[in-house]
Amino acid sequence: MEHHIQKLNDLKGQIRDHDYNYYVLNQSLISDSQYDQLIIELKRIENAYPELITSDSPTQRVGGEASDQFNSVNHTVPMLSLANTFDYTGLLEWEQRAHNLLDDTNLSFSAELKIDGLAISLIYENGIFIQGSTRGNGLVGEDVTTNLRTIKSIPLSLTHPLPGRLEVRGEVYMPLKAFNSINKERMDQNQPLLANPRNAASGSLRQLDPRITSSRNLDIWVYSLNESSNSNLIDHTKSLNWIQGLGLKTNPETRVCSSLEEVQQYYEYWMNHRSELGYEIDGIVIKVNSLDIQRDLGFVGREPRWAIAYKFPAERTNTKLISIGLNVGRTGSINPFAVLAPVQIGGVNVTNASLHNEEDIHRKDIRIGDTVIVERAGDVIPHVVGPVIESRTGTETEFQMPENCPECDSSIIKDDSTHRCSNSSCPAIFLETIKHFVSKNALDIEGLGEKWCEILIAHKMIQQISDIYKLKLEDLSTLDRMGEILASKLILNIETSKTKPLDRVIFGLGILHVGSEIAMILSQCFDSLQQLTEASFDDLIKIEGIGPKIATSIQQYFSIENNKILIDELLILGLTMENSVLTPASTSLTNLTFVITGTLPNLSRKEVEELIKINGGKVTNSVTSNTSYLVIGESAGSKLIKAQELGTPLLTESDFLNLMQSTS
Repeated sequence: MEHHIQKLNDLKGQIRDHDYNYYVLNQSLISDSQYDQLIIELKRIENAYPELITSDSPTQRVGGEASDQFNSVNHTVPMLSLANTFDYTGLLEWEQRAHNLLDDTNLSFSAELKIDGLAISLIYENGIFIQGSTRGNGLVGEDVTTNLRTIKSIPLSLTHPLPGRLEVRGEVYMPLKAFNSINKERMDQNQPLLANPRNAASGSLRQLDPRITSSRNLDIWVYSLNESSNSNLIDHTKSLNWIQGLGLKTNPETRVCSSLEEVQQYYEYWMNHRSELGYEIDGIVIKVNSLDIQRDLGFVGREPRWAIAYKFPAERTNTKLISIGLNVGRTGSINPFAVLAPVQIGGVNVTNASLHNEEDIHRKDIRIGDTVIVERAGDVIPHVVGPVIESRTGTETEFQMPENCPECDSSIIKDDSTHRCSNSSCPAIFLETIKHFVSKNALDIEGLGEKWCEILIAHKMIQQISDIYKLKLEDLSTLDRMGEILASKLILNIETSKTKPLDRVIFGLGILHVGSEIAMILSQCFDSLQQLTEASFDDLIKIEGIGPKIATSIQQYFSIENNKILIDELLILGLTMENSVLTPASTSLTNLTFVITGTLPNLSRKEVEELIKINGGKVTNSVTSNTSYLVIGESAGSKLIKAQELGTPLLTESDFLNLMQSTS
């Protein structure tokens, strides 16, 4: 038992270190597959010895059960809101009010980015995360501990032992990459788009099912120390440095300013460079840096006198609507978009913007040739707010949806408020289908981006989804700008994608109305894709979150013969379609033993080792009479000599990849 306890503690320590490096310091020291293996090994020990599971274990980040409601939390110290100003004059007046309450004191300030997210409180007892809550009304918030545990940048235990109670406060937010990904998915599913990352973060954190929260890829910036036994801290910025040393994530753009002139420079810089950030901000926050002076200044009403928010102006501008273009989505939906005269919004050059659908265009009375108001929704997705009526000249024309698909010229059919191409074989639909299948939230095949998808389709190397798993190294290597190195990497990434979890496969199939969240729910209710295909309408409708529309869509998908053939073929090609991360991608290398030696031209020895293992093979360090193959690179050394003596078959990197393909 002591051995298992030591092993478990070592694993937890390694995982915490890697989480801190990846989610806080933004650096990765090991591959994703290596990290997954640490998690798998930790779960294995905890499953065998459940009495050893602790609340700070990395396996406890995602709760298994949905909550019926959120309990109330009384804040020991109120979570106060900030006074706002929208100009420099207001900032000067705020400073003057502070000086009026103080003796002749020179003030220094902490200038911070104002993250547009959801304010939360985190409480640690003896270094262990025990509770997290929302701001609520400032006095009473909601207990969202379980959901906060899913955010990997929030440490479940601090990096250094810390006796007693620690409370910090921060802002949970949705990174723009995650926001864009969710909205693209919702657009593909003809669902309303999320308005902005702030609302998306708030809604995600207040999900009753923590698995959904986990799928939203939320993050956090901790911005204040509220309670601690450390009495040696004298200013705010030093307290941030101290809590960062405990493993909590603080924003690196915080600056100490000796005057409001420096604050104004900071404000102007970020107003012009906010688009370079991977998250949304709507201004800056200025705090008196001295903690003693903060206490002296105190509060007025529910606002601290020692802090103020300096908000950015709204990100809107006017430009000319030159024309209205059309995109064909994965489901065949015809999506109009605005072609604009180039205009700068928040430091970004905008030439296209969303128009949602034909009904929205007519409701807003947007006409081609209009001067229109353009806004970057959530500072991310540009959309047309509406026309500037007084700028019309009479030459503007109303938009009408065409009768034929812009890509294949097939007829367009109307489905509620959505127009669709009637041709299921439309080239645009197929391209979007392939892009969706290989995307980050689906099978996540790195290296197979939009351009390569287009090229492979054009060369008829991919004519259906299953063809992805039939790609050959020698064929890929002949493509312009591909070469053997990229081809080898792509083949490896395709092979490793076979072990993606069941929810990724379900999502990747592109079933109408089945987004990543629904796919996750389905994967929790069915142990395999086969079970899902056999599920009745009644079985599906009983699942919380699955309505008649979604249930009907799932049934229709699995009733189509071509879809049945596709699933059978993917299974034969080695895709894992069960709820077990331990299931090999295939058994193609079962009973085969490999030794790897020397430096391979494109792949690391670790990558080859992982590829062998996920396909059922075994890797050893020594060449013996039981060795099936020796994989060799440059400077192979004594293992090559031993293999030659025993007559062990030799494989170059290319030979190995060909073997993988031939046995798949």
